[in-house]
Amino acid sequence: MALPLLPGNSFNRNVGKEKFHKSQHWGFCNNVMMLVSDEKPGIGGEPLLGQKIKPKCSIYPKGDGSDVPSWVAFDKQVLSFDAYLEEEVLDKSQTNYRIRYYKIYFYPEDDTIQVNEPEVKNSGLLQGTSIRRHRITLPPPDEDQFYTVYHFNVGTEVVFYGRTFKIYDCDAFTRNFLRKIGVKVNPPVQCPEDPYMKIRREVVEHVEPLRPYESLDTLKQFLQYHGKILCFFCLWDDSVSMFGDRRELILHYFLCDDTIEIKELLPHSSGRDALKMFLRRSKLPKNCPPRVYQPGQITDRAVLNSYGDFIKNQADGYLFDRYKLGKVDQEFYKDSDLSLGVTINVWGRKVLLYDCDEFTKSYYKSKYGIENFTSVSCKPPSPPPKIERKFPPYNGFGSEEDSLRNCIDLKPTPHRRNFKKFMEKDSYGSKSNILRFFAKLVTDKCVDLDRMFVISYYLGDDTISVFEPIERNSGIAGGMFLKRSRVKKPGQEVFKSELSEYIKAEELYIGVTVNVNGYLFRLLNADEYTLNYMEQNTDKYPFSNLKLALQKLKQEEGKSRELKQVFKAADSKHTNMVDYNTFRFEDSEKQIDYKSFFSALNWRKNPVPELQPASYLKERCEDVWLGMPSPIPAKYIDYWTFLKDAFGLEEE
Repeated sequence: MALPLLPGNSFNRNVGKEKFHKSQHWGFCNNVMMLVSDEKPGIGGEPLLGQKIKPKCSIYPKGDGSDVPSWVAFDKQVLSFDAYLEEEVLDKSQTNYRIRYYKIYFYPEDDTIQVNEPEVKNSGLLQGTSIRRHRITLPPPDEDQFYTVYHFNVGTEVVFYGRTFKIYDCDAFTRNFLRKIGVKVNPPVQCPEDPYMKIRREVVEHVEPLRPYESLDTLKQFLQYHGKILCFFCLWDDSVSMFGDRRELILHYFLCDDTIEIKELLPHSSGRDALKMFLRRSKLPKNCPPRVYQPGQITDRAVLNSYGDFIKNQADGYLFDRYKLGKVDQEFYKDSDLSLGVTINVWGRKVLLYDCDEFTKSYYKSKYGIENFTSVSCKPPSPPPKIERKFPPYNGFGSEEDSLRNCIDLKPTPHRRNFKKFMEKDSYGSKSNILRFFAKLVTDKCVDLDRMFVISYYLGDDTISVFEPIERNSGIAGGMFLKRSRVKKPGQEVFKSELSEYIKAEELYIGVTVNVNGYLFRLLNADEYTLNYMEQNTDKYPFSNLKLALQKLKQEEGKSRELKQVFKAADSKHTNMVDYNTFRFEDSEKQIDYKSFFSALNWRKNPVPELQPASYLKERCEDVWLGMPSPIPAKYIDYWTFLKDAFGLEEE
């Protein structure tokens, strides 16, 4: 007898055991107490002596790695078996039995089974899902057990609800799966042919119907190529005909129904109607018909006659032309006829295919193995030399622009100003867009030597105005010297066909001499706005580029000490400032002579005398500026800042 499970009465065999429950073997069925099951285990779920518990599901061999449940390990895995079933036929006039083919699907994750019957055309049977997915029990006397993966193999039979299925083959995945779990898979077995389908096929092959069935399966092509379009870039050269030119086109080939549409690419201001389509979508024949076909002439079948009750206006049948006499044969363009460099016939128009898109290239590469997709050059021929248009010379009436407009159009139009430039350079806010220079008249007359002028250049329309400040008791009236207008450059012919050149803004800077209608003006100074404008536009005014000036001075860095001594000798009061006239070294053209400048800086050869500031008659304009800039650009020069910026010298 076993000792009770009390403390101190247990042996080592029970050490570590945690489950001590006892299974219930008795129960009630229809209010009658009976033995429920003899397969229940003993205490703690351990089997009794001599008891063998039948497995309820497939037991797979354990391998290396983590132990995961079957519904995780075999998720989305299906074993497929090919089977057939012999079914007895009640009407035995044609055959005694039928052979029906099935697909048996076994799901290893939960041992469920599904049976499907593939659809056979004109079989006369209801086909599809025969047995829905669920666990199927074994035939009697083992109906208390279920089918597992080990019950299936090629060449075996399985019974599902009294119907015997003979397995004759399986797919590669199923064969490999069974081999991995230790099942030896038999070779495929020959499947018998259905005698009814064999008899029906022989009858159909030997019967020639009066109206043969013609299969035009366009649904497959539509489903396979729906939305897939080949795109070609085309050119129709119609320049040979009168008023013709070169037309750029785009050809779309629809693979779903072998139709073609063509669109035209119209450039801007082409003068043509912006039509959406050059050729509407349709099948394109290779050869244009000699005439227009009548309605009903192009049809799939020709009706010779009809018979029936014509009194009731009802036809019982039709007599077709089985030989298709008089049928119009048309050959249409296919995708195999289109390639780069090919010229197609579009209803009498020769259209050249010279390029295509990337999808078209990949399609022809995969289907036809074409590798070369070099674009065809379709450059237009060189145009004939353009005849230069010559205009008559200017006759002196009106402006040159107005006279030129009379020669261009039969109905003269006024000359158009540069409105964009006018809007950008017009005066607004604190920006005047007017360059003002203080100038002196260059002349040999003693009376005009001291006359000063203000020259204004308007950037909006490139006009110039000259104003002379009024000075009392000078004997000169002063005021407007030249009203606002464009000034021509000197030396141009008056009566000529070309338009004259006018003074530009970049030609005006301090120190230059300008010829204004025969009067020579030397620009002495400019206002602050003009100086800032020139410094901001150094590409037009290189003399205002401070970096470029310092760079040129740094090239004479070896003479920096000598320059310092020269400036100190000129600065007798040690104010670090020298008079502006120290830098006035002019040549015959009234420009600064740099050779004379650097020669004068050589204090050893040319000692600097005591400098006397030059007296200007109108120096008072510096203190009282009557609406014009000072005639003197600067009175004193800070030479020490100049040497520091140019050569980096430090003050001693």
